[in-house]
Amino acid sequence: MPDPNHAAMEFLLTRRSRPPRTLTTPVPTRAELLPILTAGARVPDHGKLEPWRFIVLERPALQRLAQAARERGAELAMDPERIAKGVAQFADAHLAIVVVKVPRDTAKVPEIEQTLSAGAACLSLVNAALASGWGAAWLTGWHVHDPEFATRALGLAPGEWVAGVIHVGTETSAPPDRPRPDLDGVTTWVTA
Repeated sequence: MPDPNHAAMEFLLTRRSRPPRTLTTPVPTRAELLPILTAGARVPDHGKLEPWRFIVLERPALQRLAQAARERGAELAMDPERIAKGVAQFADAHLAIVVVKVPRDTAKVPEIEQTLSAGAACLSLVNAALASGWGAAWLTGWHVHDPEFATRALGLAPGEWVAGVIHVGTETSAPPDRPRPDLDGVTTWVTA
């Protein structure tokens, strides 16, 4: 007979990300962030390849990245509103964790499994931050998907790419919960 963890299940059934614009200071200290990072690294990882790594962005780094996004958007002649959205993701933040997908060359573990492990790390970081009492959200955007920006501003190596930017901070307000998927519409039961 299973021994359920009711508190963990209740957390998972009610968890919800918090919009980054609702997050402010204080943010976790490095000591408070270590268990969150530890939980984020405790994900399915076939072959123990660690096909991801974390970059913790503190406020000065976020301000530098906001300026880099502004400059890169101008280089690309992007729409000013689109540039502003990418800039704001860094300019308005106080702490973020970039999850970088790191390619591992192996015939044993398919690339897709490595990619899914990086995605699992993103969700685990969000859930660990929420479970620790912080607000958190997983974002991406044009800037982090732009190879030139990722290389110049984030220092990514060839073949690496951003799986997610996890914003963490103190929640100032919670928007209403959004509608959740209709399980009947997304579930197929196979009995034979």
